[in-house]
Amino acid sequence: MAIEPMLNRSTCAYCGVGCGIEIHTDPDGSTRVQGDADHPANFGKLCAKGSTLAHTLTHEGRLLHPMIHGLRASWDRATAYVAGELHRITREHGADAVAFYVSGQLLTEDYYVANKLMKGFIGSANIDTNSRLCMSSAVAAYKRAFGEDCVPASYADLELADLIVLTGSNTAWCHPILFQRIKAAKQKRPQMKVVVIDPRRTATCEIADLHLPLIPGSDVALFNGLLSYLDEQGKTDRDYIERHCEGFAAALDSARADAATLQQVARRCDLKEQDVATFYAWFAATERTLTCFSQGINQSSQGTDKGNAIINCHLATGRVGKPGASPFSLTGQPNAMGGREVGGLANQLAAHMDFTTAERDKVSAFWQTDTLAQQPGLKAVDLFDAVAAGRVKAIWVMGTNPAVSLPNAGKVVQALNKAELVIVSDCIAHTDTSQYAHVLLPAAGWGEKDGTVTNSERCISRQRGSLQPAGEARQDWRILTDVAHAMGFGTHFPYRTAADIFREHARLTSLNRHTPRKLDLGDLADLTEAQYNNLQPQQWPATGEQDPQRLYADGNFSTPNGKAQFVATQCRGVRHPVSARWPLSLNTGRIRDQWHTMTRT
Repeated sequence: MAIEPMLNRSTCAYCGVGCGIEIHTDPDGSTRVQGDADHPANFGKLCAKGSTLAHTLTHEGRLLHPMIHGLRASWDRATAYVAGELHRITREHGADAVAFYVSGQLLTEDYYVANKLMKGFIGSANIDTNSRLCMSSAVAAYKRAFGEDCVPASYADLELADLIVLTGSNTAWCHPILFQRIKAAKQKRPQMKVVVIDPRRTATCEIADLHLPLIPGSDVALFNGLLSYLDEQGKTDRDYIERHCEGFAAALDSARADAATLQQVARRCDLKEQDVATFYAWFAATERTLTCFSQGINQSSQGTDKGNAIINCHLATGRVGKPGASPFSLTGQPNAMGGREVGGLANQLAAHMDFTTAERDKVSAFWQTDTLAQQPGLKAVDLFDAVAAGRVKAIWVMGTNPAVSLPNAGKVVQALNKAELVIVSDCIAHTDTSQYAHVLLPAAGWGEKDGTVTNSERCISRQRGSLQPAGEARQDWRILTDVAHAMGFGTHFPYRTAADIFREHARLTSLNRHTPRKLDLGDLADLTEAQYNNLQPQQWPATGEQDPQRLYADGNFSTPNGKAQFVATQCRGVRHPVSARWPLSLNTGRIRDQWHTMTRT
């Protein structure tokens, strides 16, 4: 009898666009991928990386078996060893001597179990993520302004906007499918304007009506100048500000002190005055303005202020959560957003809850633990500094390569060499980081994993496994669950499937229902296994009470009094400006067709 080809729908593993993928497995076992025409992120289109995902579905270069001190070990022995060492170190040095460093490559279910184990039962908040480097500034900016880490826009706004401002984003290379959507929208509506703000002339400038090559570090001055201009020209929405916002006067005073005139802005940013005037005039005149910002804004010592300077301009004009009008942070990794939802940052607790007494009590009761972390933990760079200093004795690295991807890589290597225990979970056998591991744990890779991810527009999509894990590889959530059982926490980690974890995560978010917070997956908390397996792309909040496509359109924000907060910002510039002695300015970027540290491509 002929074997029928198999089709599985999943989600791309590369960037934060979250494109839908169809995985076709033919009778001979060969696999090919194509875009999912029904997925709302990409409607069937794929970039070069996504379209070649099938080439990563081989066992070549894979970590296939657990290893302890370079020798192959069984899973039972590796799990017992990890659990025993974590117990020993916490007993001898305290819970804060242990840390997890995780990744936006993990699925939400993996993230949830890691966060629960570390904060809830080991008892430390020393869990941080490589998303710290790219998204935590945007998280903080949204929280300061809106009271919660909520992106108010959706991808549909790309087709509705009359002005799209792309700042700190080489969208053509970093989010290619979104770039194609913008390009197609502009071809359909040539009157739509695109402004690209970037020190470099990138591929994104192909569709730009105006390119502003500002000097690095001057973004706050540019947007402070815009806020001053909007007020001077009478283009602020005073009624909206009065009814829905606080702090406008202080933010405006700070903006004026920073960049009061076009001439000052042009000088601070090293731009042509006429170009600044054109940008400001377009922004002032265009109700449907969408400002998309990404790593060029976020990856900065002033990243949060840059984000708030942008948000201030949208609040001042009432352009938040409206069709084609919002400040829109584009995430870098496929599940950076999912990690933020579960609390996979050292300064968050879980489900957008913080370390307040009331919210600690909520989470303690929900997880049924009396060892919940009491305060924020160490963030990514500080965490590895603490390892190097000997304060953190054990570190578990999951799905990331900090020996090359973190700043000051030499310090990271020094830390890994000093640690008493380095555990690395990865699907790749030889990375820059794995060579320092005392324990290597083989993790399932894309095409083998089962769970969910959340993209830049708050859309939860299923990632479905089509292949058996290579060798003895296991899903990250199972590795963590097995270690939790070996540490004596088994009754609190009863998970048999990814759906078990997702339901618990959804129930935890539903504790936000009678608060101002928007993150609430309560309507998904009782999914059956079949419903979870068939889950279609779903934006949150998932409550049935509001359209999740856009947030804050009614002017009610997630702050205690429901009002958005303007944040006073000042441009500090770069720490080491270009000078006659140091004339070269270096900037980071992404290679279009390569994966970060090239472990996958």
